[in-house]
Amino acid sequence: MTEEFQTIDKEEIALLKFPITDVLDDVDEIKTRISEINRALALGNLEHSKIKIFFEDSESKKMVDTTVWGVTDKKVMLKQGVMIPIHRIYKLF
Repeated sequence: MTEEFQTIDKEEIALLKFPITDVLDDVDEIKTRISEINRALALGNLEHSKIKIFFEDSESKKMVDTTVWGVTDKKVMLKQGVMIPIHRIYKLF
């Protein structure tokens, strides 16, 4: 699965455009995504551990290796105010 994702720097995310549709349509996958986000948040806050976030913008599938600093009901927050919409994330690990 990961071969199709292009690795990008966290700083590039601010320049990306994100469609409003969800990349996942399976209810169980969506639940799994939320638990992965909560785990990534705990790891980021407690251990400052980096995780890989697999997501898709309006152009292609991408991956960033970063620390999750916060989560809102709609977005995952990274350092320097960079955000990724939750509905555009496939997986975190």
